[in-house]
Amino acid sequence: MVRKIARGVLTVASSLATCCVLLVLLGLLTWLGTLEQTRTGLFEVQRKYFESFILFHDFGRFSIPLPGANLVMCLLAVNLAVGGFVRIRKSWATAGVIVTHVGIAMLLMSALVKHNWSSDGHVTLYEGQSADHFESYFRWELAVIEQLDGGRVREHLVPHERIEEAQRIPVSLNAADIPFTVQIESVSKNCRPERAQSTSAHGPVVIDGVKLVPREVDARAEANIAGACVSIFDEQTGTRRRALLWGAEAQPFTFVAAGKAWAVSLRKERYAMPFAIQLARFNKTEHPGTNMPRSFESEVQVASGSSSRDVKISMNEPLRDGGLVLYQASWGPSNARPGDRLFSTFAVVRNPADQWPLAACLVIAAGLLFHFVRKLTRYVKLEMRAA
Repeated sequence: MVRKIARGVLTVASSLATCCVLLVLLGLLTWLGTLEQTRTGLFEVQRKYFESFILFHDFGRFSIPLPGANLVMCLLAVNLAVGGFVRIRKSWATAGVIVTHVGIAMLLMSALVKHNWSSDGHVTLYEGQSADHFESYFRWELAVIEQLDGGRVREHLVPHERIEEAQRIPVSLNAADIPFTVQIESVSKNCRPERAQSTSAHGPVVIDGVKLVPREVDARAEANIAGACVSIFDEQTGTRRRALLWGAEAQPFTFVAAGKAWAVSLRKERYAMPFAIQLARFNKTEHPGTNMPRSFESEVQVASGSSSRDVKISMNEPLRDGGLVLYQASWGPSNARPGDRLFSTFAVVRNPADQWPLAACLVIAAGLLFHFVRKLTRYVKLEMRAA
């Protein structure tokens, strides 16, 4: 009985019908997610439809439960492994099919690696500026910065997930090497600072005549500017400080504790690069008689250790170095006049599986070519015998 059930499960898991159903579900999720982008942003759609196992799609006044793309892809991988590798008949007749399945498995594996172990963001530089890190588009972090000797600093970070948690309950940072406790009392996903005369029990907190006024969350996740109210309790002196932190603020909140200078800042999540990049010159070519750019490129200097090299980054020629890919994304200011200082924005992607899709497509092409050439050769031989 158990063997019969197991055989039935194996048959369903490896069947072509199951594969077709899963592919139809992926198409449906892609269609629903595309329609959802008219009401919400790309980031929210991606998280709801493509990074989930189960989701509820709002259809009028009803919510319909659907499998998320994450679950569908996992089931598709099982279908591919059982049907394409385990149960398939192994012979020269199916060699091309097996190789093609290997290529598809590589595509699924590259998507898994990209989803779990990649990071992306951007770096914006004016001519002459340099940076050795890039920032996330929509993930935030709270940085407690400790001033060390020789102008050095040490950072203690509260990650994005804890900041999201602070939207519901207060979150504390109490590390052994920090002589105080930082508590995030409240967080707003999108807000702006305004002058205020007084505070109320139900309104935004007012500190030093300033309050953070919540705004409607923008559908474009990168356009939201987060804000937070934090309290800093010094155990040694028993004093408590409160501060309002805004994501677009030019300067962090600074104070002195245990004889050292400290700063607290709410900022976009930062990722270190294995090199420093400096924008030497930004070039743009306009369409004749218009102000519309026909092409634009950045001349940069890439420095790693004691060596440096000059590189041009354009829209079709990214920079690949140290496991990172830097694409020419945008530039500004859009209203710049001749002679104005320009900035260039690079989209940065750290993806360990960056070249895997290319290799997977080559493997799939080789498998299909082998399979169809073998079929064609067999057909030609049969026709020649019949003649």
